Amino acid sequence: MSKKYYSSLTKKYIMSFLGLFLMTFLLVHLSINLLLIVDDSRELFNEAAHFMGTNIFIQVFQWVLFSAFAVHILVGVILQIQNWMARPKGYARRVGAEESIFSRYMIYTGAIIFIFLVIHLADFFANKMIGDVPEITSGNLAGMEDMGLLVMEKFKMGGYVLFYVIIFLFLGFHLDHAFQSAFQSLGLNHPKYTPFIKGLGHFMAIVLTVGFISIPIIIYFFK
Repeated sequence: MSKKYYSSLTKKYIMSFLGLFLMTFLLVHLSINLLLIVDDSRELFNEAAHFMGTNIFIQVFQWVLFSAFAVHILVGVILQIQNWMARPKGYARRVGAEESIFSRYMIYTGAIIFIFLVIHLADFFANKMIGDVPEITSGNLAGMEDMGLLVMEKFKMGGYVLFYVIIFLFLGFHLDHAFQSAFQSLGLNHPKYTPFIKGLGHFMAIVLTVGFISIPIIIYFFK
């Protein structure tokens, strides 16, 4: 087999491993965000935020996470460009077993998610850098940043909530194909367990999408 084939295969392995890693992170991120729903005092969320903001291992992991996102995006763009360049002239797109609607639009949903990440991170980091984060005034965390209140204030803005919901619908669309595609790229594709992997992928996409979307909606209407 050619070096070009192995190079493409290596990129797909990288995409798959990083994609599954990032999906695991999303599950952890969702579980922390849900603390805002189960604890009206925001104490649990703020304790988690304070721990993540001060623990040296979490700080190191944060850079690993940023690197994973960056490499996942870069390799995804490279693979898509190579795929476009490999198509013969006069190529007629066929939708079916060879190319589902999900795979066709992965690059576009990925681009939308990337734009959201930049806006989302810039928004919260900008607030921290300029010291525009409310301070906790009582309890064991008095004097520390009230990140929970900052998040809830964001989710009290109708426009922000709508934007957030739309983005996570795109994320669900992206994840639904990404999960099963990752296992397929890793060679785990067999009639016996592929249906289970596809079903698990659908389940994961629904859980993450509904989970993230429910938080701003509940806060906006009921908190």
